[in-house]
Amino acid sequence: MKAEALSLKEKIGFGMGDAGCNMVWGSITMFLAYFYTDIFGLAPALVGILLLSIRIIDAVTDPVMGAIADRTRSRWGRFRPYLLWLAVPFAVFSVLMYTTPDWSYSAKVVYAFVTYFLMSLIYTAINIPYCALGGVISNDPQERVSCQSWRFILVGVATLIISLTLLPMVDWFGGGNRAQGFQWAMTVLSIIGCLMFLFCFATVRERIQPATPTNDALKADLRDIWKNDQWVRILVLTFFNVCPGFIRMAATMYYVTYAMEKSSGFASLFISLGVVGMMIGSALAKPLTDKYCKLKVFFWTNIVLAVFSSGFYFLNPHLAGLILVMYFILNILHQIPSPLHWSLMADVDDYGEWKTGKRITGISFSGNLFFLKVGLAVAGAFVGFILSAYGYHGDAVRQSPGAIQGIVLLFTVIPGIGYLITAGVVRLLKVDRQLMRQIQSDLEARRLQPHESAEWREPRPLETKHP
Repeated sequence: MKAEALSLKEKIGFGMGDAGCNMVWGSITMFLAYFYTDIFGLAPALVGILLLSIRIIDAVTDPVMGAIADRTRSRWGRFRPYLLWLAVPFAVFSVLMYTTPDWSYSAKVVYAFVTYFLMSLIYTAINIPYCALGGVISNDPQERVSCQSWRFILVGVATLIISLTLLPMVDWFGGGNRAQGFQWAMTVLSIIGCLMFLFCFATVRERIQPATPTNDALKADLRDIWKNDQWVRILVLTFFNVCPGFIRMAATMYYVTYAMEKSSGFASLFISLGVVGMMIGSALAKPLTDKYCKLKVFFWTNIVLAVFSSGFYFLNPHLAGLILVMYFILNILHQIPSPLHWSLMADVDDYGEWKTGKRITGISFSGNLFFLKVGLAVAGAFVGFILSAYGYHGDAVRQSPGAIQGIVLLFTVIPGIGYLITAGVVRLLKVDRQLMRQIQSDLEARRLQPHESAEWREPRPLETKHP
């Protein structure tokens, strides 16, 4: 049976959900390290510890939230209602995280840890159901790529809004007080994000229900999910895929400010141009996967990125025009795999149901989101540790040659190595176009005859079709 084609309105509505997340999360990836070191006043190494330590708690909260979402029963579905229930709390805790109290250094350290933890907890509670929603609005792999393409185009729009307006709003609201400026700027962006969540809730529908709904205990679901060998592999991919881009993004403000020696106004232009490149990359994902298998596109794009990013090391940072052009191209390439990555998560969820007879969407996506956050935390901590090791000082007007060298490495060669590792991990996945066609056909047959689920039989060995 041919899957129902999704309307443009619903695809845009789905994308608005992640755009809402990114109104805050984009500020975290681009500015939080800079905010904590240069505005809030924390030591770079401590920032690294902060970003990494909170992720330990996610090892518990993420699968618990995934299990809760899987078991949610409401008139709006399993995953949609969290967009409605948590939109306002997400905005509130976002503002608190960017608030700088006039306290002692020790008290501010505690405040930073507590607010970042609470923000991460709310992010988990709203983003895991949202990510799982992408796996149940359609069973068509190409429609999923299309939805994810729109998602990342709109994430690009949100990131563009942040990159163009955040620093100017900081200056406008704060005057000479950049701490106050960050607080009010994030208030505006958080309200916009809240409205985006509500638009997503109003326009998206859940269509895919498991042939056999899970009523097992969390422990049983966690045991069963590990039987999905492709899920285990995509967790590794999620970790390595997020690190290169986040390391470079976290280093961007430092690179522009100290290596290129440009103003915050130029930094806004620089980041915004990169965001436009990412939007183009997101749009290219669908036509490329219409012609080629998404696994091949994912692999070769990362090979090219490894070479391109490392080549940045040899460019003179003061050649602003050349740097802008190359950064724009780099971001186009960087974003192509992102929609493919998230559509692969849904494909792997299908693979798990096909192989084990059990669909555990919430926990499946919570595992991916956990590894994504661990990747972000490790990357953020890595940035803090490298800056500290190379002698960076947030209160210095000019940085030492050693500190600038560390910044340049974070912006160029280190992400290049990450892209190469990511390409290697992609080779471990086997959910290619041919296998997904078989999976969708088999799952559709099961859903049309749900009474047979109790007598479910394991599918034919993969080796018969994929030697």
